[in-house]
Amino acid sequence: MSMPPSLRTRAAFASTAMAVLAALPALPARAAVDPAKARVVFDEAARLCGRDGGRLWHHSLCGPILLVDWTDGTAVASQADAKGVLKPAGPVFVGSLPPDVVIASTPIEWSGKRWTELIWPVPDDVAHRHVMLSHELFHRAQIELGMQQRDGGNLHLDTLEGRILLQLEWHALAAALSAPDKRARDAAISDVLLFRHERYRLFPGAQAEERALELNEGVAEYTGVRVGLPTAAERDAYALRDLESYLQSPTFVRSFAYATGPAWGLLLDQADPAWRDKLAAAMKGANPPGLDQLLQAALKLPEPDAATVKAREAVYDATLRPRELAREQARQAHLAELRTKLVDGPVLRLPLEGHHASYQFNPQMLEALDADHVVYPTMKLSADWGSLSVEQGALLDKAMTVAAVAAAGVSADHLQGAGWRLTLAKGWIVAPGERAGDFVVRRDGAAP
Repeated sequence: MSMPPSLRTRAAFASTAMAVLAALPALPARAAVDPAKARVVFDEAARLCGRDGGRLWHHSLCGPILLVDWTDGTAVASQADAKGVLKPAGPVFVGSLPPDVVIASTPIEWSGKRWTELIWPVPDDVAHRHVMLSHELFHRAQIELGMQQRDGGNLHLDTLEGRILLQLEWHALAAALSAPDKRARDAAISDVLLFRHERYRLFPGAQAEERALELNEGVAEYTGVRVGLPTAAERDAYALRDLESYLQSPTFVRSFAYATGPAWGLLLDQADPAWRDKLAAAMKGANPPGLDQLLQAALKLPEPDAATVKAREAVYDATLRPRELAREQARQAHLAELRTKLVDGPVLRLPLEGHHASYQFNPQMLEALDADHVVYPTMKLSADWGSLSVEQGALLDKAMTVAAVAAAGVSADHLQGAGWRLTLAKGWIVAPGERAGDFVVRRDGAAP
């Protein structure tokens, strides 16, 4: 999945597996895939994977690509599909994907092949586009390499201390990448470890959750930078830009690994060029190491002294804590309003688990209501029961089994509420829920 601000418009959940794809705050106007422009993208991808030659991961990144218009499923492919759904149009193949194919920037299995599927349009900026292409090509190879991990929730990254420690880590990563010599670099890396390990100490489970997303998306983004950019200077500059730009994100829960992955990976390249082989081998086991563990071991750095956290915080950003305290106060007031609307008040509940649900949302906007529930300020949700468009908040449980939207003033025959609109598929109805004023979407004729 490519990094912001590139388009990542849809998240799909197949059984319990989750692929999250970030989006711009607003979906773009419809832009049908231009076959001539698509061919340019295919040629660029071929040059990038050819330049890599399978050296980075001892595995080719080359493979079939689908560029898809998210509005209607029309697609342009680099190769023919086995069933002949897409028709030749010069050197490319065009047509429409069947409605059961998930539209997302993600690897998919369809018509006899594993494709790298990309939402159209792709970024205009050349460097950004090349990083995105290499990132997504790696995701396809990642499956074949057996290097996928199930993403964690990382809701602790929306807490006061979680946000502060993550931003301090980013400051220290930037210092390490910019260090003039090894001594300064190792000192900055010690601070990186200090802030990360303090976060792990404060939040049980944080290490496993962060590691999972970082090994999925962080390693993919590192690969995008390594393969997509030809020189070390360009790679360092891009990684520094990532760290800077993500400081502006309203939430880090789903997006932090896109910022950290390139920085950790490039530092590992300097410390231990064999780290990728070690990681790839370890990821075939049950408990692979995190990037921080690999770097700490490569440099033989001692465990940082947790008692120095406050002092080092002041060195990197003395104004960070006051800013975050103000943000946290405003956030708590906002969460209280959301809880009143989406938990205590009447809601419409929509089943997700086992209903072929797919999603469009912006992971930089997610809000953790509590340890088990996340608010999606805007999203588009599709399932067997139809589709839901949300502009003012939907609540989903961490396991992604049920979605809920505010139903104040809504009746069973009125499929629109404050900030949402529901379109029901044939055979589905809105029925009264368990609480007074609640509603639930269910099959017509099914037991309440």
